[in-house]
Amino acid sequence: MAYRIERVNALLLQEIGSVLAGELSDPRISPMVSVTSVDVSRDFSFAKVYVSVLGDEEEKKSTLQALTAAAGFVHRTIRPNLSLRTVPHLAFYLDDAIEKGADMLSLIDEVMERDRAMAAQREAADLTPEDLP
Repeated sequence: MAYRIERVNALLLQEIGSVLAGELSDPRISPMVSVTSVDVSRDFSFAKVYVSVLGDEEEKKSTLQALTAAAGFVHRTIRPNLSLRTVPHLAFYLDDAIEKGADMLSLIDEVMERDRAMAAQREAADLTPEDLP
């Protein structure tokens, strides 16, 4: 059963992503929105759709509101493309994992740059590690 759930999750992710990219034209939806994952319930009646929105908090909020309002439209649009007995009802949730990952990468880059600068200063001063405090 778990294998089927994973297949349905992947299928829904693909179909919902294509609807968001091409058929949904709400101006409140950010152009930088992507479906990151889908989690369908065990009885296939409900699906949590996690989306990532790049932008400020207001843009994220308005995009999530627009997607929630358009859930019925997305449901009706993907239904003919799926060979499922019942197409799950959709609920959209904000996924900020990509944004957190980007923040973490920028912090790592900062630390690496500081480390390079300290190494260059040590080389310039011709200090040995024992000379450092």
